[in-house]
Amino acid sequence: MTDTAAEESNDLCFMRRALALAKRGIGRVSPNPAVGAVLTRHGTVLGEGWHRGPGFRHAEIVARDEALKKVRSLQGCTLYVTLEPCSTHGRTPPCTDAILNDGISRVVYAATDPNPAHRGRSKTLLESSRVQVDQGLLQSEAEAINPGFNHWIVQRRPLVTLKAAMTLDGKIASPTGESKWLTGLGARKNAMRLRYAHDAILVGIGTVLTDDPQLTVRDGPKLDKNIPRKCLRRFVLDKNARTPIDCRLCSDPYPDSTTVVVGPRVPRAKVERLRERVEVWRAPLESGRLSLNWLLDRMGKESITSLLVEGGAQVQGSFVTNGLVHRIAFYYAPIILGGADSVKAIGGDRLRNALPLTALHDLRWKKIGEDLLLTASVAPADGSSPNPDRPPQ
Repeated sequence: MTDTAAEESNDLCFMRRALALAKRGIGRVSPNPAVGAVLTRHGTVLGEGWHRGPGFRHAEIVARDEALKKVRSLQGCTLYVTLEPCSTHGRTPPCTDAILNDGISRVVYAATDPNPAHRGRSKTLLESSRVQVDQGLLQSEAEAINPGFNHWIVQRRPLVTLKAAMTLDGKIASPTGESKWLTGLGARKNAMRLRYAHDAILVGIGTVLTDDPQLTVRDGPKLDKNIPRKCLRRFVLDKNARTPIDCRLCSDPYPDSTTVVVGPRVPRAKVERLRERVEVWRAPLESGRLSLNWLLDRMGKESITSLLVEGGAQVQGSFVTNGLVHRIAFYYAPIILGGADSVKAIGGDRLRNALPLTALHDLRWKKIGEDLLLTASVAPADGSSPNPDRPPQ
């Protein structure tokens, strides 16, 4: 094997390790991106790390600190990192400062910083100081780790994923509302991992009144003892403030994570009663319904990078007809329910311009036990190119 071929092989090996490290941060680090890093010299790993969340050291610094426990100098080292190193001051100093101060001679990064204000800045800075920079190695794999962050940092709104569990004929409940556990245990565990990867989850008041859900993450990945428990932001669309004060979203151990979104005309007394337990947002109306555009803007301002919409049918339909869905995750159970009065997965008004609203791309089918999972990206309603963010896995 030539020296060039050996270097390319090492590059792939070390970047794949950095990607594996980065994935440990999925669901834990928002609104920061999940990042992994590996520091080597002459093909030997000296240190590695991953970002554990806001306020924690960046992946590059974790790898650097681990390496300095083994060697006195990092001169001539190569740094592999899944995202372009930061070059601006935030909670921590820029990683480019540490790279230059330590004498690291080469930096290989997979994905470029999606923030237009910073994109490519570290490459220019490092190269001006004679550090060799190679970018784009396993770029698509790296971008797929942070779809919510990549979308939010540009659009300032969360990436929206529509999730539903249904029968083969697209029904989620019988006419009497019976719907629990359509899918098997494997699919339900997969759905928990999907929840874990999101910042927030949303349902309508109908789901709260019918199912009294808790909307928590169960069976999530084991956390380091120094990392707080994953707690989703939980949202209820409730135009008329009908949410019972004793429902689980208001009375379980996590009421601080619940937000009830009500309309502008709800009496103050009803709002104040809810505020004794949970947060309440007053949203304006669009065509007589709570404004989803206003809601997504507000979520973005609160650094919510990804939103999982779980129901019910009318809420799902509202997001679809307003062209606000970026990805779908549909779980199909091997059941045919039938019946004209059975509840469909997607309700709401008839789609006036069906094709662009429902065109799916990057379709992927996965068999989980006896169930099927379909994930896909949704084409924008304006007919532009499909959303570049990959569907959930």
